[in-house]
Amino acid sequence: MAKEIRIEVDDETYEELQRLAADDHEEPDQYASRRLTADLARTRFLEGSARFISAPGMREEFARRFGPEPGPSATAA
Repeated sequence: MAKEIRIEVDDETYEELQRLAADDHEEPDQYASRRLTADLARTRFLEGSARFISAPGMREEFARRFGPEPGPSATAA
């Protein structure tokens, strides 16, 4: 079930939000909702990854499976 939240932003922030939304052919509220959802998903992923590799023995397991160094795609965000 979707929930509604209301936030206040300054004029400069809202203008930027409108510009970015227009670039994606969306309404500002739809754009903000999509970005917030994506940012939260990324945060959950990064936090989960950090917990995974901090568990005993998992850093070595991660390195064994994926390599000890980040690849080129690991730095592109």
